[in-house]
Amino acid sequence: MNILEMFENKLRSNPKTIIFPEGSDPRILEATSRLLAANFLFPILLGKEEEINAAAEDAGFNIRGARIIDPQKYERFDEMVNEFVRLRAHRGMTEDKARVQLLHPNYFGSMLVRMGEADSMLSGATYNANDTLLPALQLLRNDVGSSLISSCYVLDRENATGDSTTLIMGDCAINVNPSEFELVKICGDIISCAKAFGLVPKVAFLSYSTNGSGKGESVEKMHKAAEKAKQAYPNELIEGEMQMDAAVSPKVASLKYPDSKVAGYANTFIFPDVMSGNIGYKIAAHLGNFNVYGPILLGLNYKVNGLSRSCNAQEVYTMAVITAAGIQ
Repeated sequence: MNILEMFENKLRSNPKTIIFPEGSDPRILEATSRLLAANFLFPILLGKEEEINAAAEDAGFNIRGARIIDPQKYERFDEMVNEFVRLRAHRGMTEDKARVQLLHPNYFGSMLVRMGEADSMLSGATYNANDTLLPALQLLRNDVGSSLISSCYVLDRENATGDSTTLIMGDCAINVNPSEFELVKICGDIISCAKAFGLVPKVAFLSYSTNGSGKGESVEKMHKAAEKAKQAYPNELIEGEMQMDAAVSPKVASLKYPDSKVAGYANTFIFPDVMSGNIGYKIAAHLGNFNVYGPILLGLNYKVNGLSRSCNAQEVYTMAVITAAGIQ
C-alpha cells in the first residue's frame, strides 16, 4: 500500500472536511472535484460563490456539493473578530484591524479551523510561504507564543522492483538556525511524522562531518543535538553527526561510521538549518525523482499544511488527503 492509499483508507473510516483558501484556482477546483467524487474528504472553498462557480464551469470541473464561504458574508464573522482580537491582543490587535486582516483568506481559513468549522486547511498554491504559514503559526499553536513549530517534507519514490523508498527531511521551511535544544524537539516531532507514514525511523543528524571527522560550530551543534536526542528518545534509532553519504550509503558508512545502527540506512534526516534543509530536499526531488509532500507543519494543535506554488492538481489532492488524515 502506498502513502496515498494508506491515508485514503484512514479517511474512508472517518471522513473529514478541509478548507481551501484559494477557492477559484483551477488546481484546487480539479482536486475538489476529485475529492467530492471520492466522498471521504469534503472541501470548503473560500471566496465569492459566483466567481468560484464560474471558474469551475470555465475549467470543466464539477464542484456541486462543495461548501463555499465568502468571508464578507460569513454569519459568524463578529464572533470570529472577537476571538481573533483575544488571541492577538498581546500584539496590539484591535477590532478594526481584525476586521481587515480576517478578510485575507489564510487568516480567515485558520480561524475557521480554530472555531471548529473544518477539520483541516491546505493553502499555498498561489501564496508565498510566509503568507501561507504565518497565520497558522500565529493562531493555531498549542500554546500561543511558546511552543516550537517545525516542518518536514516527505519524499516518496517507486523503485524499479515495485517497492517504494520513503524519506523524511526537516526542518526545511520554518526554523532558520535552530539551537541544539530546538533540534531535539524537531527530531521528536519528525519521528512521530515518520511513524505516521509507516516508517521505522532511522534518524541521521546531518553535517559536513561524520563522527568527529570535522570541526566547527555547526558540527558541534549537530553532535550535541544528536546525543541529547538519544537521551530524550532512548527507544529510537538516532545517530550523528554524519555526512549525507555516510547516512545513505552502506559502503561509505562501513568506512566512516562502522559501528552505527543508522549510518548507511537512514530514512529520517535532521538538517542543521533551514538553508541546508531547503537545498537538500529540492536536490532529492529534482535530481532523485522523488514525489514531495509538504511542508507538513509539526507542533500545531490543528491540521494545517502548505503547498508549493508550482504544485499540480494531483499534488493538491494528495496533500489534502495527507493533511486531513495526518499526524497532528
